[in-house]
Amino acid sequence: MFKSVFTPLLVLLTVIAIQSKAQVADSLLRHTDSLQRADSLRRIDSLIKLDTVKIDSNRLNKYRIDLRRFQLPVVVKPFRVEPNLIPVGMLDYKVSYWRKWITFGVNVNQAAFSNSWKGGGVNSLALGGNFDFKTEYNKSPFDYTSELILLYGKSHNKGQTARKTNDRIFFDNKIATQLSKRWYFFGSLDFESQFDKGYQYDDVNNTAPLLISNFMSPGYVTESLGFEYKPNKIWDIRLGTGTARQTFVLDTTIYRNQPTNYGVKIGHTFLNELAFQGVVAYDKDIMTNMHLNARYALFIPYGRSLANIDHRLDAVLTAKVNKLIAVTINATALYDKDTSDQIQATEALALGIIYKFP
Repeated sequence: MFKSVFTPLLVLLTVIAIQSKAQVADSLLRHTDSLQRADSLRRIDSLIKLDTVKIDSNRLNKYRIDLRRFQLPVVVKPFRVEPNLIPVGMLDYKVSYWRKWITFGVNVNQAAFSNSWKGGGVNSLALGGNFDFKTEYNKSPFDYTSELILLYGKSHNKGQTARKTNDRIFFDNKIATQLSKRWYFFGSLDFESQFDKGYQYDDVNNTAPLLISNFMSPGYVTESLGFEYKPNKIWDIRLGTGTARQTFVLDTTIYRNQPTNYGVKIGHTFLNELAFQGVVAYDKDIMTNMHLNARYALFIPYGRSLANIDHRLDAVLTAKVNKLIAVTINATALYDKDTSDQIQATEALALGIIYKFP
């Protein structure tokens, strides 16, 4: 009986002892962990405090150890600069302020019919030529331009004498000095006349042709001073406030068939007029291989009525077929009361050879 009571009591005490031991071990473990955590925090705090300590770098420089320099000897040569003349030949370059253009052309028109040709027609041959020379000297502010235009053509039909189709001499010279970007003060000298005699024909009555013009009959020399406006390379406008024009009629027989005698008194060969002159020139490639050159001249004589104002328009349209062949249209419209009371006009269409250089 004692044995049966003692055995459960012993088991109960053993269980209680194990539980107590486990609780003690657990409390010791928690205490050790807390001590280790507190120690880690103290170390981190000490490190932070050490990192914030200021260090005097000047004192540390006293303990710097410099490396020894390279001990091998180095030979240093003295540096000297001496002038050395290099022979240079003169460059064969020249600055030219001159520019030149030359254009000349020949036009031929021919027609032939056999005696048995029933469609009608007449054998004919027409030959014409033109020559245009232009030169320019441009060295700012000075500018000089000269242009020479020569035109002449004749046509011959079977049964008729040869007749002129074109005849003109025009020589223009201009000197200018630049006042601003687009304005110039200029002086110019122009000459205009014709090569050959000019006749008036009456094919209705089949009468003899009448002589109405000749070389220097008329001939014009014009001097002008004024201002020039050149907005670009296309337009050129002259305002000649002081202009004088001399009209020459050296053939004293012209007045018989030309009663006005071109404004010159009969028995005289010379007329001088003071006037205002305006000239507008247009020069541009209006299309590919098509060039238009036009010149309008206005002449207002002082001391005469407005009916005596002279107008002249010259235009040349050139269409190039290839490098040598071109179609040319020359047109002129003129009003000069001393020549005729009506507007005069002429036009010529030609296909021929034209060459321009450079």
